[in-house]
Amino acid sequence: MRRQNVSARLLAVALVCAVCQAACGEGPVANQNSAGTPAPSATPAATAEAAPTATAVAEATPRPGGGAAETGEHSEEDFRGTAGAVEKESGGEPALLRAVRTASREKFERVVFEFEGAGLPGYRVEYVDRPVRQCGSGEAVPVAGDAWLRVRLTPANAHTEAGRPTVRDRARRLAYPNLKELKLLCDFEAEVEWVLGLASPNRYRVLELTNPARLVIDVKK
Repeated sequence: MRRQNVSARLLAVALVCAVCQAACGEGPVANQNSAGTPAPSATPAATAEAAPTATAVAEATPRPGGGAAETGEHSEEDFRGTAGAVEKESGGEPALLRAVRTASREKFERVVFEFEGAGLPGYRVEYVDRPVRQCGSGEAVPVAGDAWLRVRLTPANAHTEAGRPTVRDRARRLAYPNLKELKLLCDFEAEVEWVLGLASPNRYRVLELTNPARLVIDVKK
Protein backbone atom coordinates (compact mmCIF):
# COMPACT_ATOMS: atom_id res chain seq x y z
CA MET A 1 0.00 0.00 0.00
CA ARG A 2 2.85 2.31 0.88
CA ARG A 3 4.65 1.61 -2.42
CA GLN A 4 1.51 2.52 -4.38
CA ASN A 5 1.32 5.93 -2.64
CA VAL A 6 5.00 6.70 -3.55
CA SER A 7 4.44 5.75 -7.16
CA ALA A 8 1.38 7.93 -7.36
CA ARG A 9 3.27 10.91 -5.96
CA LEU A 10 6.12 10.49 -8.44
CA LEU A 11 3.66 10.30 -11.32
CA ALA A 12 1.99 13.52 -10.18
CA VAL A 13 5.33 15.39 -9.98
CA ALA A 14 6.26 14.29 -13.51
CA LEU A 15 2.95 15.51 -14.87
CA VAL A 16 3.36 18.92 -13.20
CA CYS A 17 6.88 19.35 -14.66
CA ALA A 18 5.65 18.51 -18.16
CA VAL A 19 2.86 21.06 -17.95
CA CYS A 20 5.24 23.80 -16.76
CA GLN A 21 7.74 23.13 -19.54
CA ALA A 22 5.04 23.41 -22.19
CA ALA A 23 3.77 26.68 -20.73
CA CYS A 24 7.23 28.29 -20.66
CA GLY A 25 7.75 27.48 -24.36
CA GLU A 26 11.16 25.77 -24.02
CA GLY A 27 12.27 24.09 -27.18
CA PRO A 28 15.34 23.45 -29.30
CA VAL A 29 17.54 26.51 -29.96
CA ALA A 30 17.56 25.79 -33.67
CA ASN A 31 13.78 26.28 -33.82
CA GLN A 32 14.04 29.69 -32.14
CA ASN A 33 16.70 30.93 -34.61
CA SER A 34 14.79 29.71 -37.62
CA ALA A 35 11.62 31.45 -36.53
CA GLY A 36 13.25 34.68 -35.30
CA THR A 37 15.90 37.06 -36.64
CA PRO A 38 19.19 35.34 -37.64
CA ALA A 39 22.13 36.13 -35.42
CA PRO A 40 24.56 38.59 -37.05
CA SER A 41 27.93 37.29 -38.16
CA ALA A 42 31.03 38.26 -36.21
CA THR A 43 32.60 40.18 -39.19
CA PRO A 44 30.15 41.86 -41.62
CA ALA A 45 31.27 41.34 -45.24
CA ALA A 46 30.52 44.96 -46.09
CA THR A 47 33.13 46.27 -43.64
CA ALA A 48 35.82 43.65 -44.17
CA GLU A 49 38.76 45.08 -46.17
CA ALA A 50 41.94 43.25 -47.11
CA ALA A 51 45.20 44.98 -46.26
CA PRO A 52 47.13 46.19 -49.35
CA THR A 53 49.95 43.93 -50.39
CA ALA A 54 53.53 45.13 -50.76
CA THR A 55 53.27 44.81 -54.53
CA ALA A 56 50.14 46.96 -54.71
CA VAL A 57 51.74 49.68 -52.61
CA ALA A 58 54.86 49.66 -54.74
CA GLU A 59 52.86 49.97 -57.96
CA ALA A 60 50.79 52.86 -56.57
CA THR A 61 53.83 54.83 -55.37
CA PRO A 62 55.46 57.11 -57.97
CA ARG A 63 59.12 56.32 -58.59
CA PRO A 64 61.09 59.52 -59.00
CA GLY A 65 64.36 59.60 -60.90
CA GLY A 66 65.27 56.26 -62.35
CA GLY A 67 67.12 53.44 -60.66
CA ALA A 68 64.66 50.80 -59.52
CA ALA A 69 61.99 51.83 -62.01
CA GLU A 70 64.39 51.58 -64.95
CA THR A 71 65.66 48.16 -63.91
CA GLY A 72 62.35 46.86 -62.61
CA GLU A 73 59.78 48.04 -65.17
CA HIS A 74 59.68 46.31 -68.56
CA SER A 75 62.84 44.34 -67.83
CA GLU A 76 61.84 41.03 -69.45
CA GLU A 77 65.09 39.49 -70.54
CA ASP A 78 63.78 37.66 -73.61
CA PHE A 79 61.92 40.40 -75.48
CA ARG A 80 61.55 39.93 -79.23
CA GLY A 81 62.52 43.42 -80.41
CA THR A 82 63.03 44.67 -83.96
CA ALA A 83 65.84 45.47 -86.39
CA GLY A 84 63.78 48.02 -88.33
CA ALA A 85 63.00 51.67 -87.67
CA VAL A 86 60.77 52.75 -84.76
CA GLU A 87 59.16 56.18 -85.11
CA LYS A 88 56.68 58.37 -83.25
CA GLU A 89 55.82 61.98 -84.04
CA SER A 90 55.14 64.80 -81.59
CA GLY A 91 54.01 68.35 -82.33
CA GLY A 92 54.38 69.82 -78.85
CA GLU A 93 56.92 72.19 -77.37
CA PRO A 94 60.57 71.10 -77.42
CA ALA A 95 61.38 68.68 -74.60
CA LEU A 96 64.49 69.40 -72.55
CA LEU A 97 66.90 66.48 -72.23
CA ARG A 98 68.17 66.33 -68.65
CA ALA A 99 70.18 63.12 -68.38
CA VAL A 100 71.44 60.12 -70.31
CA ARG A 101 72.14 56.87 -68.44
CA THR A 102 73.30 53.41 -69.44
CA ALA A 103 73.03 49.99 -67.82
CA SER A 104 73.98 46.43 -68.66
CA ARG A 105 71.64 43.56 -67.81
CA GLU A 106 71.95 39.84 -68.33
CA LYS A 107 70.66 39.71 -71.91
CA PHE A 108 70.43 43.33 -73.04
CA GLU A 109 71.99 46.75 -72.62
CA ARG A 110 69.95 49.87 -71.86
CA VAL A 111 70.21 53.58 -72.69
CA VAL A 112 67.82 55.94 -70.90
CA PHE A 113 67.04 59.48 -72.09
CA GLU A 114 65.38 61.48 -69.32
CA PHE A 115 63.45 64.69 -70.00
CA GLU A 116 62.22 67.55 -67.90
CA GLY A 117 58.48 67.54 -67.29
CA ALA A 118 55.90 64.94 -68.21
CA GLY A 119 56.13 64.91 -72.00
CA LEU A 120 58.37 63.06 -74.43
CA PRO A 121 59.49 64.43 -77.79
CA GLY A 122 58.92 62.63 -81.04
CA TYR A 123 61.60 60.11 -81.96
CA ARG A 124 63.00 57.94 -84.73
CA VAL A 125 65.31 55.04 -83.90
CA GLU A 126 67.05 53.11 -86.68
CA TYR A 127 70.29 51.48 -87.75
CA VAL A 128 72.36 53.63 -90.13
CA ASP A 129 75.30 52.96 -92.38
CA ARG A 130 78.78 54.32 -92.00
CA PRO A 131 79.95 57.04 -92.00
CA VAL A 132 78.00 58.57 -89.15
CA ARG A 133 77.76 62.31 -89.73
CA GLN A 134 77.46 65.39 -87.55
CA CYS A 135 74.31 67.40 -88.18
CA GLY A 136 74.80 70.86 -89.63
CA SER A 137 78.39 70.42 -90.85
CA GLY A 138 77.86 66.95 -92.29
CA GLU A 139 81.34 65.92 -91.18
CA ALA A 140 81.99 62.23 -90.57
CA VAL A 141 82.19 61.30 -86.89
CA PRO A 142 84.20 58.28 -85.75
CA VAL A 143 82.11 55.97 -83.56
CA ALA A 144 83.31 52.67 -82.10
CA GLY A 145 81.76 49.37 -83.15
CA ASP A 146 80.53 47.70 -86.31
CA ALA A 147 76.89 48.82 -86.11
CA TRP A 148 75.32 52.22 -85.36
CA LEU A 149 71.88 52.80 -83.91
CA ARG A 150 70.77 56.42 -84.32
CA VAL A 151 68.25 58.00 -81.93
CA ARG A 152 66.74 61.22 -83.28
CA LEU A 153 64.64 63.29 -80.84
CA THR A 154 62.47 66.15 -82.09
CA PRO A 155 61.38 68.66 -80.99
CA ALA A 156 63.98 68.54 -78.23
CA ASN A 157 66.95 70.42 -76.83
CA ALA A 158 70.02 69.34 -74.88
CA HIS A 159 70.91 72.87 -73.78
CA THR A 160 69.31 75.68 -71.78
CA GLU A 161 68.12 79.00 -73.22
CA ALA A 162 71.49 80.41 -72.19
CA GLY A 163 73.23 77.77 -74.32
CA ARG A 164 74.57 75.65 -71.48
CA PRO A 165 74.57 71.87 -72.08
CA THR A 166 72.12 69.94 -69.92
CA VAL A 167 74.01 66.66 -70.41
CA ARG A 168 77.62 66.72 -69.25
CA ASP A 169 78.99 63.65 -71.07
CA ARG A 170 78.22 64.11 -74.74
CA ALA A 171 80.53 61.27 -75.73
CA ARG A 172 81.33 58.25 -73.61
CA ARG A 173 83.15 55.00 -74.23
CA LEU A 174 81.66 51.89 -72.67
CA ALA A 175 83.03 48.44 -71.95
CA TYR A 176 79.75 46.57 -72.41
CA PRO A 177 79.66 43.37 -74.49
CA ASN A 178 77.70 45.05 -77.31
CA LEU A 179 77.38 48.78 -76.54
CA LYS A 180 80.81 50.32 -77.07
CA GLU A 181 80.17 54.04 -77.40
CA LEU A 182 77.47 56.66 -76.98
CA LYS A 183 77.89 59.99 -78.76
CA LEU A 184 75.86 63.15 -79.33
CA LEU A 185 75.67 64.07 -83.02
CA CYS A 186 73.25 66.98 -82.98
CA ASP A 187 71.77 69.62 -80.67
CA PHE A 188 70.52 72.23 -83.10
CA GLU A 189 67.18 73.85 -83.98
CA ALA A 190 65.10 71.67 -81.64
CA GLU A 191 66.68 68.47 -82.89
CA VAL A 192 68.79 66.19 -80.70
CA GLU A 193 70.53 63.17 -82.15
CA TRP A 194 72.56 60.42 -80.49
CA VAL A 195 74.24 57.36 -81.93
CA LEU A 196 74.91 54.06 -80.17
CA GLY A 197 78.07 52.38 -81.36
CA LEU A 198 77.50 48.61 -81.18
CA ALA A 199 79.60 45.55 -81.79
CA SER A 200 76.66 43.89 -83.57
CA PRO A 201 73.34 45.17 -85.04
CA ASN A 202 71.19 43.17 -82.65
CA ARG A 203 67.46 43.54 -82.25
CA TYR A 204 66.23 46.28 -79.94
CA ARG A 205 63.07 47.73 -78.40
CA VAL A 206 61.85 51.23 -77.46
CA LEU A 207 59.99 51.92 -74.21
CA GLU A 208 58.32 55.02 -72.82
CA LEU A 209 58.40 55.52 -69.03
CA THR A 210 56.84 58.20 -66.84
CA ASN A 211 57.57 60.09 -63.60
CA PRO A 212 59.83 61.46 -64.97
CA ALA A 213 59.43 61.19 -68.74
CA ARG A 214 62.00 58.76 -70.15
CA LEU A 215 62.71 57.15 -73.49
CA VAL A 216 64.42 53.78 -73.10
CA ILE A 217 66.36 51.87 -75.75
CA ASP A 218 67.14 48.22 -74.96
CA VAL A 219 69.55 46.39 -77.29
CA LYS A 220 70.09 42.65 -77.06
CA LYS A 221 73.59 41.45 -76.25
